[in-house]
Amino acid sequence: MKPAPRPLFSPDHHAFREQVRRFCEREIAPQHAAWEEAHGVPRDVWRQAGDHGLLCCWLPEALGGPGADLLFDFIVSEELGRIGATGPGFPLHSIIVAPYLAAHGRPELQQALLPAMVRGDKIAAIAMTEPGTGSDVAAIRTQARREGEHYVLTGQKTFITNGHNADLVVVACKTDPAQGAHGVSLLVVERDMPGFTRGRNLRKIGQHAQDTAELFFDQVRVPASHLLGDEGQGFKYLMQKLAQERLLISVQCQARAEAVLDWTVAYVQERRAFRQRLADFQNTRFKLAQLAADIAAGRAFCDQLIAQHLAGGLDAVGAAAGKLWHSELLGRVTDECLQLFGGYGYMAEYPIARAYADARIERIYAGTSEIMKEIVARDLLDR
Repeated sequence: MKPAPRPLFSPDHHAFREQVRRFCEREIAPQHAAWEEAHGVPRDVWRQAGDHGLLCCWLPEALGGPGADLLFDFIVSEELGRIGATGPGFPLHSIIVAPYLAAHGRPELQQALLPAMVRGDKIAAIAMTEPGTGSDVAAIRTQARREGEHYVLTGQKTFITNGHNADLVVVACKTDPAQGAHGVSLLVVERDMPGFTRGRNLRKIGQHAQDTAELFFDQVRVPASHLLGDEGQGFKYLMQKLAQERLLISVQCQARAEAVLDWTVAYVQERRAFRQRLADFQNTRFKLAQLAADIAAGRAFCDQLIAQHLAGGLDAVGAAAGKLWHSELLGRVTDECLQLFGGYGYMAEYPIARAYADARIERIYAGTSEIMKEIVARDLLDR
């Protein structure tokens, strides 16, 4: 199918995409398998990305950024997806963590951290999930009590993307446990703060090149100036940013689904069975046709969500519907395409096998598919 036009993007965006694509093909694709074996991406790759203007593209010049728009960061996400690179946590760093600092950080904290994030000198993470809470942010147990000009932070976080590489972590904690969700605050913890330690680099069934860590906070003294916004408003801030986080997942899943289909179309035209190409079997053709139609629908939906968000109109329900659709789409596409690869699809050296394993988490993090359905259903029934 001929790709549909994407009027969202200007000539400047297209030129930037070519730059990002060259960087990904030269600096990331040849190394990604080695990073999967090492369970992490080297820090110098982040600095190279910063040198090429791939980090925090949307950030205003006053905060140390290039002053572009969010579409540039989405292009980086799409081009990583095009080569199946789930290791570099650039999108989380740029699209999820940086906005908290830009919106709620004190000016001195912003100037200390954001320009370094743009350069790739500092790597960012966000720590919400705890061993017993899952998606229930309001139930977190990590606490911070105020002592003079510091907060004393104690607790544990898990499943933290960029966790081992991170130089700064936005930590969701309870500053007033009696207030439940209204007692949640956000503190920025830096690498060298005493009492902040990292556990093992977690071994996952997919996304092996992405460092995912347990974090521990043992009486960490965090300057009060590292509080984001107002005390007790952290849950509200998290909810405000969730739509953008879920939109990012739609963008990533859509790009990776398109890549998987491209790989499969090429494979079935080369692979032969019973004296003909796999592409000559009706089952193959019908499967690919259905997937192509689903992916085309996904692209239209994704671009609509992006346009809504850029116009300030994407709400929690729309973002949840998009996250549900695109994460489930990626799961279907990788499963159907792996089947067409046959036994080779089960071999880890084939990109389709890695894509299949990488896809499974998308239906879980940033809110499970079940939670997305609940959000959408609640809106339908309460309307």
